[in-house]
Amino acid sequence: MALFTKEDKNVKPTVEMKPTNDPPAAAPRPSRPKAEINAHLGQGATVEGKLAFKGSVQIDGRIVGEITAEDTVVLGESAVIVAKITAAKVVAQGRVEGDIEASERLELRAPATVKGNIRTPSLVIHEGVTFEGRSDMGDKGSTSASGESADKRVAIFPTEDRGNANRRKSEAAN
Repeated sequence: MALFTKEDKNVKPTVEMKPTNDPPAAAPRPSRPKAEINAHLGQGATVEGKLAFKGSVQIDGRIVGEITAEDTVVLGESAVIVAKITAAKVVAQGRVEGDIEASERLELRAPATVKGNIRTPSLVIHEGVTFEGRSDMGDKGSTSASGESADKRVAIFPTEDRGNANRRKSEAAN
């Protein structure tokens, strides 16, 4: 009785493709890469003082004081924050009373309520968000020769007028 058999290395395995009657699977939805959350403060947590995080943090509880993170701060819908927030990226859905400084990006998602000043080079405010305060999207060093901030303008168009935004007034009337 032989324990080993010699295989012919010149023979290639054949793969038989059989049609299936199963419906095709839905195409996977593209997902945005999520930051790895290093810390999480749950809905029942209440913290007062200065919080510093090396990575990303998800906050669903109540914070009073100051929050600093090297990466991303994610504020859930149940978050109640009375603090200054400083991070590379901030995504907020809860209530914030205090200034927010995001060195890369700030995104306010409904039903967020923000009362305070914000500073970031990239700002996204979704429909349904309440924001009271000032926003600064300039670099810390972006001032004119007179020492004043450069004039920046924001235009908001109702949904039905967005198609005409880039057309001349004479074309939009037609």
